[in-house]
Order: sequence, then C-alpha cells, then structure tokens
Amino acid sequence: MANVVRAALVQATWTGDTESMIAKHEEHARAAAAQGAKVIGFQEVFNAPYFCQVQESEHYRWAEPVPDGPTVRRMSDLARETGMVIVVPVFEVEDSGFYYNTAAVIDADGTYLGKYRKHHIPQLKGFWEKYYFRPGNLGWPVFDTAVGRVGVYICYDRHFPEGWRALGLAGAQLVYNPSATSRGLSGHLWRLEQPAAAVANEYFVAAINRVGQEEYGDNDFYGTSYFVDPRGQFVGEPASDTKEELLVRDLDFDVIDQVRRQWAFYRDRRPDAYDGLVRP
Repeated sequence: MANVVRAALVQATWTGDTESMIAKHEEHARAAAAQGAKVIGFQEVFNAPYFCQVQESEHYRWAEPVPDGPTVRRMSDLARETGMVIVVPVFEVEDSGFYYNTAAVIDADGTYLGKYRKHHIPQLKGFWEKYYFRPGNLGWPVFDTAVGRVGVYICYDRHFPEGWRALGLAGAQLVYNPSATSRGLSGHLWRLEQPAAAVANEYFVAAINRVGQEEYGDNDFYGTSYFVDPRGQFVGEPASDTKEELLVRDLDFDVIDQVRRQWAFYRDRRPDAYDGLVRP
C-alpha cells in the first residue's frame, strides 16, 4: 500500500491587518482539511505584510513570542480542530533586542513540536532583513509529525545548499520553504533551485511564495507556489502567479526510498573530503 500524504500550502495576498490575515488562513486550512489534507504550510511571516521592504522601527510591532504568542497558540487550536500538521512562519521576539524570522511546527493534535529560525539573512534593496532579524541559531531541526519527518528552510536560505543537505541527513521527507520573493529578481531561480534541492537531497519540497503587491514597497510577489518530488518533478501544476491560491497535492513518500536506491546520492557522499568547504 502506497505511503501517500495529502499535503497543502497557501499563497496569500495581504489583507491589511493581522486578524483578517490569520482568519483567512484558518479558512484555507479548514478547506484543505475538508479535502483530506493532513499537513499544511503558510508563507513567510504569514500574519504580517512583508515589512522588510523598508527599514522602520515601527515594524517590530509584528513580532511575538514562539510558542507562547497569540498566533502560535491560535494555530495550535486550529491543528487540533482540523487534525493537520501546520507550519507557521512568524516574526519572533525571544527577548528584548532578540528577533528572528521563525517557523513553528505544530503536530496534528495541536502539540507544539519546535521551531526553525532562518539562517541566511539578506540585506539588499526591498529585502532589508538584517535590520530586523538575527541569524538563526537552532540548527536545521527535522520534526517527527503525524505525517512523517518535516523540515523547514525559509526564503533566502534556499540559495544555500548546506541547509538543504543538513535536513536530508537528519531524515527529512518533506521540507516546507516559505518565501517572499518578487518578480524580476529571482523568477528564473524559483523553478530551478527547489527542484534541484529535492533531487540532490531526495525528498519532497513545498515551495511557497507570497502573491501581489503590498503597501511598503514595489516588490511584486509572483506566487507560483508548488510541490516538487524527489525526482525534481512538479506534483501537479504550480499555483497562479497573480492570484491567491490553496494547493492540495498527494505526495507518495515511497518515492523517497525508490529514488534513494536508484540514485544512491547519500551512499556516494564524501564527507571525508569536504573539510575545505568550511575552513575560514
């Protein structure tokens, strides 16, 4: 019997306030659960605008504790209600002056399993993230969930192969990659990097992008979210490049073992030869 996981993701337009943004994602999650989905992930800092288009201290107001903040608590209730695993990307405040770009992972019974903090922080026009976020310091955790072993890698992280590999070595079967990337900046990379990472590391990837323009800058987020399998093939069609969309796809986790036997990339790794990659 095939080991099929029905998975979902949401690419959303910004509503203008946190309450309506969270409510909208709750509606999408309930719709996904009604279609039989068992895991769902949201876009980068899903309950806020992409405020990193500017450098203004007022935007620290979007930050909240993880897991004890209101959004993660509310998502825990939603997970319990729907019976789904939920990946929840938010702006985290740990303590005064300690802020992170974070994703909480909540199990299908509402249990908070842990969090991933974005490692690689960009600082360029329209993406002034170093103004807000410290680099992640929790490694690359993989969470044992009701659907299998789930990891997270956030937006700009996707340009760095080391974290993808760390997640694979830790046993990830599905990696959610919540993002906020704009038209003209990286469109040609969007359909290249995550499929390549799925192939190199032989797991499924859920690539999520915001969609539309928001009030704090000119970034035109182009959506086109998708699931990709360990052979680098899209699972169904990618989402629209202009409209909000919920994607629900069946992921056959048996393909992971099939590909790992066929291509044997993990067998043929040479960690004994890689020391030079991390020398200063």
